[in-house]
Order: sequence, then structure tokens, then C-alpha cells
Amino acid sequence: MKNIWIATGGTGGHVFPAVAVAAELSRHGHRVTISTDGRVMDMVRKNKPPRAGIVYIWAGGVGGKSKFRAIISLFKIAITAALLTLRFMIFRPDKVVSFGGYASVPAILAARVWRVPVYLHEQNAVIGRANKFALRWIDVLMTSFPKVNDISKTNAKIIYTGLPVRNEFHPKPISSDQPRILITGGSLGASVLDDIVPKSIVALPVALKKKLFIVHQTRPDAVRRLQKFYADAGIHANVLSFIHDMAEQMAKAQLVIGRSGASTVVELQTLGRPAILVPLNINPDQAANANAFASSGGGFAIPQEKFTVKWLSATVADLFGNPARLNKMADKAKVPNKAVENIVKLLMADQLIKGAK
Repeated sequence: MKNIWIATGGTGGHVFPAVAVAAELSRHGHRVTISTDGRVMDMVRKNKPPRAGIVYIWAGGVGGKSKFRAIISLFKIAITAALLTLRFMIFRPDKVVSFGGYASVPAILAARVWRVPVYLHEQNAVIGRANKFALRWIDVLMTSFPKVNDISKTNAKIIYTGLPVRNEFHPKPISSDQPRILITGGSLGASVLDDIVPKSIVALPVALKKKLFIVHQTRPDAVRRLQKFYADAGIHANVLSFIHDMAEQMAKAQLVIGRSGASTVVELQTLGRPAILVPLNINPDQAANANAFASSGGGFAIPQEKFTVKWLSATVADLFGNPARLNKMADKAKVPNKAVENIVKLLMADQLIKGAK
């Protein structure tokens, strides 16, 4: 039995892969401790395996803050790293696994003091700020995509594992006779999708509009407005502020339109769903993820400034007018997901560390 410390940042994109790996390690009888900050503590408690421990981390993000607040965040990271160093002196883990975010940095620093092997997982196709900062102290870098930008300056062993997804994204195939489009801008919605997509649907040929069913996730304050818009246009639509059965809705959709966070892209690949991805225009991570997905032939990566009503309406009409093309895109999007298995196997294979440096 091994003692594994799993450190994760303060968003669902970090937490869900972490708890998926924690659950598999726990299932194999290993002792697991998960550390994170207060932003996602409830999420970790709800999804962690029953026997896993939880440790609160006094840390937060640094990027995008004022200089003063960034200094405060770095101070919190330093204090927490010192406290974890003392903890590891008494209760030393066999390995530390980080799933990114600044809240994971203290565990990495403490592990280095005691020469505990450190495994870092990068979820995006370009390395994030916190992970880039931590590169100098890790032994193994695990990646979600076969190619990750901006990681040349590291001595760590780089291994492509894939990105773990929630169990529900490994369902049996679901078929739907009705043409369906899923629109999702993430848990907070996306105003550009709310503005462009409904107008594009209205501009579609009448015959297609009559058959089409829309599932649209949006911000809570936009639900009524979009419900009325679709109803007035005679379009069958279900507008929601939160989709509880996202895996099922994604599997039923012939086309997904959304942002390109790493979790979304890998979920699309796991289910084999074609998509039109509109990266958040201030986020290089999302642009890299979208381009990686589009390069496989599974869909389109369209910059936000080029995401227009005219372009989207023409593209959707063309795709649904050619079902064979949509099916071919779905086949190209499909990437078998064995990330949890790959990561757990890697953590149990001690000999891989020997060649890490």
C-alpha cells in the first residue's frame, strides 16, 4: 500500500481529474490525501472516495491580480509550504501528484524538501502559469494532449497520459433521431454564445429549424430571455442555467458549440462528438486546446472575433445538410480515454522515476 498525496487547484477542471485518480487509487487499497483551497472544498468533499483524507490549503491564484494582492497570494503559498514541510517530516507521502493551480504549489515545494517524487499533470495544450512555475521541482510531467507548448525548459520526464474525466463520460452510446445541438459556455455561460448562437439558429433553413432541438446552457440571468427568444422563433429548445446530465446531453448531440477548456475538449474526445469551439479570447490555454481538437478533424476552432451569425448559420446548415460529414467528424474526434488507468499505472511503477532527470 502506498501513501499518495494529491494536490489540486481551485476549479472543477483541476478537481474532477484529481478525484477520479484518487478514487482509482483508493479502490486499489492505497491511502490517499487530497489538498485544495476553500473555493472547491465542498466539491472535493462531495466527489472524493470515502476513505480519502482532505487537507485545507491556505493559498490562491496569483495571475490577474494587482501587485499587492499577488504578493499576498505568494505569502500564503510560502506559509502553507512551510506548514506542509513540517507535516511531511512526520507523515511523509510516498509520492505527491499535482493537478495544477496555485493551491497545488505548496505540496510540491514541501515534497522537494524531503525528496518525495513529484508528478505534475498539465491539463491544457499549453502549460499554465502555476505549472510552469513548478516545472523546476518536479520529476514527471503528465500531459492531457500529445503535444504541449512551452515546456522545453524542464528536466522532468514527459509522459502523455490523457486527462481523466468523470465516470459518466464513459457511457454506452446514446442515439437520438432528432437533430440536436448542445450549446455550453461552461458553468458561468458565455455571453458571445448567447448573442450569436440563437440568431444563427433563427437564420437556418425552415425545414432544418422545424426538426432541430436545442439544449442551451447559459447564465441564470439570461435563461428567461433566451427561452422567450427561442419560443417566439418557433424553435424547440431547453434553456438551462446548469446541466446536471452533461455527459448524456453531449452524447445525444450531433453538434456541440462551446468554449474550449481542457475538460470540455477531452470530454468531447472521450464521447466522440463533433464541435465548434470558440476559445475565450484572453486565454491562450483555450486557443491551444481548440486548435488541438480541430487539427484532428473533429471540428472547428474559430476565434471569437470571427464567430459571426453569418458564419455560424452557414456552417451549421452545411453540417446538418451533410450527415455523413458530421459522422466522419465524430469518428475523427474520438480518442479512447484511459487517462486514469495510465496515471495510476505510472504512479505504481517506481522504476520510471529513475530516468526522470
